[in-house]
Amino acid sequence: MAYEELTANYLRENSLVKQFLESYDKFVEHGLQSVVDSQEVIEPQIEGLVLKLGKIRVEKPRIIEVDGSSRLFYPMEARMRDLSYTAPLFLEMTPVIHGSEKRTEEVFIGELPVMVKSKLCYLNSKSRDELMELGEDAQDAGGYFVVNGTEKTLMILEDLAPNRILVSKEKDGKMVEAKIFSTRLGFRGRCTVERTNDGKLGVTLPSYSKPIELTLVMKALGLDQKDRLLSAFTDVPEVVADLEVNFELDEAKNKRQALETIGKRAAPGQPVEYQVRRAELLLDRYLLPHIGVDESSRIAKAFFLGRMAERSILVSYGKRSVEDKDHYANKRLKIAGNLMEELFRYAFQFFVKDVAYQMERANVRGRKMSLFAVVRPDALTERIKYSMATGNWVGGHTGVSQPLDRYNFISAMSFMRRVISPLAKKHPHYKARDLHGTHYGRLDPNETPEGPNCGLVKALSLFCEVTTGEDEQVIETTLKRLGVSMKPE
Repeated sequence: MAYEELTANYLRENSLVKQFLESYDKFVEHGLQSVVDSQEVIEPQIEGLVLKLGKIRVEKPRIIEVDGSSRLFYPMEARMRDLSYTAPLFLEMTPVIHGSEKRTEEVFIGELPVMVKSKLCYLNSKSRDELMELGEDAQDAGGYFVVNGTEKTLMILEDLAPNRILVSKEKDGKMVEAKIFSTRLGFRGRCTVERTNDGKLGVTLPSYSKPIELTLVMKALGLDQKDRLLSAFTDVPEVVADLEVNFELDEAKNKRQALETIGKRAAPGQPVEYQVRRAELLLDRYLLPHIGVDESSRIAKAFFLGRMAERSILVSYGKRSVEDKDHYANKRLKIAGNLMEELFRYAFQFFVKDVAYQMERANVRGRKMSLFAVVRPDALTERIKYSMATGNWVGGHTGVSQPLDRYNFISAMSFMRRVISPLAKKHPHYKARDLHGTHYGRLDPNETPEGPNCGLVKALSLFCEVTTGEDEQVIETTLKRLGVSMKPE
């Protein structure tokens, strides 16, 4: 089969932007609810009052005119009237007063930008003739948003893979570092295990940047006996030798002493019990949160740290090579659905704070607490619209949302399949800009701009498809059913 025929057959059955539509649909069907579920309740500073959150629902796009009438709303009208093509969001809220649940009410909480041609959009199931009647281009693939009358597309963001151990040499080879970007429910924390040239092993975690001795952390996590601690490592001579050096430096004899030592450093001058609680909070909440954030995950975290330490030791002795950060197995692409979920999670946190504040204010003034009065939809809508309009995204990224290049059909398709790197264009980053062997079949080697953005702005190859990802919980459950355990026998 000729290449032209193969391309024609592929494009006949597959849209070049189908991954954006699929990821956005997945966000609407599952991502919205997962953000609400992770919040669960709103707790204002009012004694005996909690607001329980339930199901979130998205309606089809509608417009409310000045006279209060509501009707269907198509993308072309949004373009011509400089409006945003959005859909209303409704959330179930149940006030719980002193343990007793009151009547559940569904409240309008804001508006969500709708991706053109997604399942939420009216154009999704229209035929060619129907599209032409509505003033739309029948060849238009969709996959973009209409914000304030401007067509906006979300760039594909390239980033290092989360929850994956990457070992590198730092400080001109004087230190080996095994790092992981531990990600859980929107929180991303950089945890590392460092090995200096003299064999000392230290752990760094978010909210406490100074290295803590590895054996001290593992004892605090529950491996406070030497034989149990050694069971987290293999019996490679180099690893055993390094561990013996670290045992000599650590003075804590049990779990309690280890927690007190960490607490003393994290909260100096505080009572001992407070220091212990602070140490437990650091280890549970900030150390490797992707494994878990409760006490039952501590042993699994200790064994994971053992794996990270072992890798850094083997690299320092030349028994293992460092990880290649530019290898595409160590990269992940964030597409529209992932980016919208990040933005909605960020905006929803502000919405929750605003509802709590409005409830506290109504309580102080002695007003009747009505859900429709305390919920301000603008708190959510405006934050989402601001990011979509300016391109300033969560995590300090800029230029994520950009006006769609409509010079011609091919330039529009090329623009939507553009991949941008978060690295600063002012720095050389020679290796990051180079063409890598793993780009083959995934990225177009020719389509990159000249100048400061060379190699940092790339484009997906013609047949490249980005998967929308699977729920990790399902895979973990399957592995456990097959006998894989996070804890040693």
